[in-house]
Amino acid sequence: VATRSCITPVSTVKSEVTTLEGIAKNGKLHPVQQAWIDEQVPQCGFCQNGQIMTAKALLDKNSNPTDTQIREAMAKTLCRCMTYYRVQLAIKRAAKAIASLGSNRSKEVVA
Repeated sequence: VATRSCITPVSTVKSEVTTLEGIAKNGKLHPVQQAWIDEQVPQCGFCQNGQIMTAKALLDKNSNPTDTQIREAMAKTLCRCMTYYRVQLAIKRAAKAIASLGSNRSKEVVA
């Protein structure tokens, strides 16, 4: 669950804390991070940690969200630069990339 770190005491966390830096694996960006770059979402960068972690939390729960579900999930993560359209495109791109990774893994297991 994406949680606002600025208002959440660490002592209230029941499992683990994952940061933006913690979602990349073996030096490779997470599909959400890569989609952010590919869709040129960042402008000033102020909101990017919250945007990316919220998008990842959404895709962890819903692998193929609709535009409405994306807007609802991202509603509390504000962007001063107004890149909401690109955020939506990036989430859709990441969903496709994650689905592709999943299908590639299942093919590897079957083969």
